[in-house]
Amino acid sequence: QVQLVESGGGLVQPGGSLRLSCGASGSIFGIKGMGWYRQAPGQQRELVATITSDGSTNVADSVKGRFAISRDNAKNTVYLQMNNLKPEDTAVYYCYGEIFPTYPRYWGQYWGQGTQVTVSS
Repeated sequence: QVQLVESGGGLVQPGGSLRLSCGASGSIFGIKGMGWYRQAPGQQRELVATITSDGSTNVADSVKGRFAISRDNAKNTVYLQMNNLKPEDTAVYYCYGEIFPTYPRYWGQYWGQGTQVTVSS
């Protein structure tokens, strides 16, 4: 059973920083793309950042220059470094991974449970 578990969310003041982590566990043959989405109350889920297995990244314009995505393939973990946080960054952040488990033996998209990030003074 593949699981993605996020950590690192919390309450931070405007201008502060947080680092989110998301680790994939279980019987895994391989992982392709990983990334982060977020969903604020009353809004649709939106893409924040993605990273391929070879390290190519894509970051949403709304967070470009403030957020950075990285991954450790040996640990099956993806990170989101968030700097200069703003109140509009408040949302539940979800990680995902395109994963090939040992069972079932096909690629699928797996999601974490979400971690709350609140930016407020």
